[in-house]
Amino acid sequence: MKHSVWIYILIMILTTNIIRVIPITLVRKQIKNHFIQSFLYYVPYVTLAVMTFPAIFETTSSPIAGIAALVLGIISAWAGLGLFPVSVICCLVVFILELFPL
Repeated sequence: MKHSVWIYILIMILTTNIIRVIPITLVRKQIKNHFIQSFLYYVPYVTLAVMTFPAIFETTSSPIAGIAALVLGIISAWAGLGLFPVSVICCLVVFILELFPL
């Protein structure tokens, strides 16, 4: 049984749009609940962390390089560096540690 790709694309469009449209249509006034505000504020960060964290350990050839990059990335972000410098530092750490394996 052959399925059309257009049906799958249409279902995907409907699903993603429903997820975005329902909250806009149902919630008309400002959200005053502190818990819900905090939850909605941190959702993008948690989603990014969930996607990124496993890749730190799985994409490097040695877990030590991934752990070292993670630790240096956290330290440099805590020091106030932006996203681009932190990512450059992490990439350099992995690159150097994989050039000279321990």
